Amino acid sequence: MNNVGSTSTNYFFATCSKGVEDLLQQELESLAIPQPMLHKGGVSFSGELQHAYRACLWSRTASRILLQLKTFEIGSDDDLYNEIITIDWSAHFSENNTLAIDCFSSHSAVTNSHYATLRVKDAIVDQFMQQTNQRPSISKDRPDIRINVYLSDQQCLLYLDLSGEALHKRGYRQQAGEAPLRETLAAAMLYRARWQSFYEEGLPFYDPMCGSGTLLVEAAMMAAHMAPGLLRERFGFEHWKRFQPLQWQEIREDAENKRQAGMLSLPVICGSDINEKLLGLCRQNIKAAGFSSHIKVYVQDATQNLKPCTECEDAKPGLIVTNPPYGKRIGQIQQLRTLYHRFGIQLKSHFNGWTAAIITSEQELAKSLGLRAFRKNTLFNGAIRSVFYQYHINAELKQTSGDNARAEPASEFLPDTARLKDKTITDSHVSEHALMFINRLKKNYKHLGKWARKNNISCYRVYDADIPQYAVAIDKYEDWILVQEYQAPKTVDKNRAFQRINDVIDVVADILETKQENVVLKVRKKQQGISQYQKQDQTRQKITVSENGLKFLVNVYDYIDTGLFLDHRLTRQLIRQLANGRSFLNLFAYTGSVTVYAAAGGASTTTTVDMSNTYLQWAQDNLTINGYYGNIYSQQRHRFIREDCLLWIEQAIKEKQKYQLIFVDPPTFSNSKKMSTSLDIRRDHAALLSGCLALLADDGQIIFSTNARKFELDSTISEICYIKEITAKTTTEDFRRKPQHRCWCLAKQESLVNIGLESLVVSQKTKDK
Repeated sequence: MNNVGSTSTNYFFATCSKGVEDLLQQELESLAIPQPMLHKGGVSFSGELQHAYRACLWSRTASRILLQLKTFEIGSDDDLYNEIITIDWSAHFSENNTLAIDCFSSHSAVTNSHYATLRVKDAIVDQFMQQTNQRPSISKDRPDIRINVYLSDQQCLLYLDLSGEALHKRGYRQQAGEAPLRETLAAAMLYRARWQSFYEEGLPFYDPMCGSGTLLVEAAMMAAHMAPGLLRERFGFEHWKRFQPLQWQEIREDAENKRQAGMLSLPVICGSDINEKLLGLCRQNIKAAGFSSHIKVYVQDATQNLKPCTECEDAKPGLIVTNPPYGKRIGQIQQLRTLYHRFGIQLKSHFNGWTAAIITSEQELAKSLGLRAFRKNTLFNGAIRSVFYQYHINAELKQTSGDNARAEPASEFLPDTARLKDKTITDSHVSEHALMFINRLKKNYKHLGKWARKNNISCYRVYDADIPQYAVAIDKYEDWILVQEYQAPKTVDKNRAFQRINDVIDVVADILETKQENVVLKVRKKQQGISQYQKQDQTRQKITVSENGLKFLVNVYDYIDTGLFLDHRLTRQLIRQLANGRSFLNLFAYTGSVTVYAAAGGASTTTTVDMSNTYLQWAQDNLTINGYYGNIYSQQRHRFIREDCLLWIEQAIKEKQKYQLIFVDPPTFSNSKKMSTSLDIRRDHAALLSGCLALLADDGQIIFSTNARKFELDSTISEICYIKEITAKTTTEDFRRKPQHRCWCLAKQESLVNIGLESLVVSQKTKDK
């Protein structure tokens, strides 16, 4: 058994988060602690108990300070019990103390950590029962004594936790926001940013997204030479029998003297946040830490007109360190790109000469700042692997030329919607291409918005790669904006493409008159097979939109397509006009929007076929919210069939089923595992349409559509039916410049093909009137 005492050499281990072991080692060296040695997850050192007291009080990055009690080999849980019971536990605490045991097992003979904890507890309790016939109580809530057990391979490391509560609990945090920054991580960020070199020169510190103020207080503590543990009520060693109170009192008094002296020469430290409620928590924490007179916080948006506090106006440039929000979901990351982009603009515009640092787990968000980091460090925010980026803010970075210009978005110079709408953008910071995009989007929205309001349309395309340098499609779904970025060719510089998409998402909400959080970005790559229907995210968030008096559920996050093809608006209207009293078949039905139109048009029956349960359920939901589905009668009238459409057609032909109106809009290509064979619409459309004609009643019509590029209709089709192309008639105003589909009407009687055309023409003329 190790001889643990105040004058003998003891062995300690200071734990910390991954990535900060070197900082912890430097801290211990600065505290004159002998021979600190780096390990994964912490630093070991040896010395007297006063060294451990000092580490508990002064370390800003350590999580716990552990005193090694014993190391031994084990081969089973019985070995663990037998070794633990040999230690004289009464030398460390009494039966009146409360006890907690933390056990960690990795590749050990005792694999179950919970079971190992029970065996250690049993050994300690049994020893006390044998000696005093009393036992210490087990308590997980602030125990007097905490024992740590580490099991690895066949070795056991047994420690007494001198910290008690984890050392990141400094004692000043009264309340916190939803995702507070741990104090030890905040300190590590400040160490990595070389905050000491700034405050020693009297340079200011600023956190523009300060939240509950952790970085502000930690920065002030460092600059004031205030021990981070000085505000704590207790440490674990204070209930330990071998605790040396006089030594501890001397160490605390020395720390208090240093704090009082350091408070006299603090630099300017300020913070701001857009959330007034969070700033209220921040002020409480600052007051509890004793810095109410030294730290100023105020309400300010980090993305608009961001300025240093008034106390910084006459000071030299200092240090900015902040912890911006960062999400793990695709939708969250897309929304945050705008925040980071605009924040980067503010830094370049108003903080020339400053050094700035942020932490984020998403490289894409860091890139959105538009700054080049001169230093990067890996840090862990809990279990989240993050990177700490540091930047020199230099106004000269703005002065670029040609196509490499910084392409500042209009929002920097046009902070409100009214200015975007009423003025032409000519600021020299905005690149020529960015100005072209902004003005084109405004022009499109003015024209199409008027057209949409006149025709009672709430979902439409506003922009579709009108300018080659900004190859995006922008769709408006009522209050939601979907920006689809076409995958850039390999010849286009990635950084330039990234900057341009930031330009887009930065201004689109203001121009299209919606909230920034309602802008969703997707990258639209060339699709293979059924990938266009596969999930991109997992929000399951559907919104309800309206079209021609009907309601539809759309999902702007989870898939490449939303569930409502905007280019088929007039095609759906045609189906509605043709459906009255007729049996309707919808093949490759997707989310059933065309079935809804058929039901609204008075179809006698509808049959909706798709091989996806997800989309069939979506189709049923679309019919339900319009009141066409739900009761027994409606379920008999509207059938939903999950099947490979090609196989189903074969079976339906055998059963001699007939339909008077068929809509078929197949994918360009599909090789789903659910299908018996692949489908290539260029290759297979003749066979597909022949099958549909076999199901078509003599007085029926087929509306066939495809978005396959370079599609050529097989000439043999016209030998077995009458067919006319109606692409121009089914192309709506918002897709007039760049049609997305081609469309034909097929029938067994020539007059029926003409009726289909005349019906649609009448519809359009009626709307124009």
